[in-house]
Amino acid sequence: MGVTGWPESGAALLRGETYHGRSGGPANAFRYGVDYLLWRLAPSATARSAIVRRRRFALLGLSDRDHGRGEGSMLDWAIEQAKAFGVPADAMAQVWLLTQPRTLGYVFNPVSFWFFRDATGALRAVLAEVNNTFGDRHSYLCALPDWESITGRDIIRAEKVFHVSPFQQIGGVYDFRFAVGPDAIDIRIDHSRLGEDGVRRGVIATLSGSLEPLSTIRLLRMIARRPLGALRVTALIYWQAIRLKLKGAPYRVRPLPPSEEVTR
Repeated sequence: MGVTGWPESGAALLRGETYHGRSGGPANAFRYGVDYLLWRLAPSATARSAIVRRRRFALLGLSDRDHGRGEGSMLDWAIEQAKAFGVPADAMAQVWLLTQPRTLGYVFNPVSFWFFRDATGALRAVLAEVNNTFGDRHSYLCALPDWESITGRDIIRAEKVFHVSPFQQIGGVYDFRFAVGPDAIDIRIDHSRLGEDGVRRGVIATLSGSLEPLSTIRLLRMIARRPLGALRVTALIYWQAIRLKLKGAPYRVRPLPPSEEVTR
C-alpha cells in the first residue's frame, strides 16, 4: 500500500451501499448496494485490467466525456477548477476519482468525487461532481479554511445552487462529511432548507463501503453481482420518482443550471 493507504497500483473497487432519506414530507427512503471504481489520475495509475479501459470501449470503462465539461482531459479540468479556487499545489500531489464506470458504454453518475491528497496522504479538498437526469452537471468544491486536512469529524457547508431532482427545490445548504480511510470510504451529505410553510425539509444521502484492490476476479464478481451497472442506477432513480409522485410530492419544472461550473 502507498502513503495514502490506498493501493500503489492506483486503482481499487468500492463495494458499498447508498442510502437516501427524505424529511419534512412526503417521507421516502431507500438503501441500495452500489459498486464504484476508485482510480488515481495523478500520478497515473499503473493498474491494468482486461476489463477496465480508459478512453476505449470496454465491458467497464472510464471516459473523459463523463466528467468536467465532457471534452478534453477530465484530469486537466479537475486541476483547473482546484487551482481557480486556490487549492495549493502541494495539496494536489495525488488526484483520485471515485465514480461508477461505464458498463458496455453506458453510464449515469448521480455524484462522483475527486479527492485531492497531499504527499502524506492527507485529504485536502474534494470536488463533488453532481449530475441530474436532464443532462446538467455542477460541482461543489469542499475544503476547510487554509486547506487544512479533512477528517471524518469535519462538516463542510455549501449552498445548494443546482437542480438535482424535480421533487426538491433549489435552495438551502449541503453539509458534507468525508471519512476517508485506508480500507473504507464513508461520505454523508445532509441537505436542509426551511420551506415557505415554516417546515424544515431535507434529504440525507450517504455512500459508504469497503475498498478492495483492483483485480479481474473482483471485477467479474462485481459484474455478476449487479450486471446492469449504471443502467440499474438510472432505473432505480425513475422508480423512486414514481413512488414520490404517487405519494403526492409536487413536481417542479427544471430551471436553467447555474452559469458557474463549480461553486464553493
